Amino acid sequence: MPARPSHAIPTEDVPAGTATRRQVLIGPDQGPNFALRKFMMEPGGGMPLHTNTVEHEQYVLRGRARVVIGDEVLEVKKDDVVFIPGGVPHSYQALGQEPFEFLCAVPNLPDETTIIEDPGSDDLVVPEGDLGC
Repeated sequence: MPARPSHAIPTEDVPAGTATRRQVLIGPDQGPNFALRKFMMEPGGGMPLHTNTVEHEQYVLRGRARVVIGDEVLEVKKDDVVFIPGGVPHSYQALGQEPFEFLCAVPNLPDETTIIEDPGSDDLVVPEGDLGC
């Protein structure tokens, strides 16, 4: 299917996130090389510090968020683009009263998500798809 309305695509909660939902707009069954997902975070929502084995290319559709990428702390907003290399710790925290929404493209390769609790603890490996960005 080359085109379809995004509102017809189901959303799902991101289990490791807080007040965060995801839509898989284009999955491996439609696009052989890349997946395109939309993430939606309610005000105050976010995703914990984690790593993925695959890179992320992101475009902010709406709102603002504090995004940690490695040692950098950034504030991103509508129309910003974000690149997260594979293996680099990153997190998201929605800011303000408006939801934070972004598109996230990733290669269709095996991905492992690891939540980073803190430097002194064992990290938690999350099954593929439970965090996703």
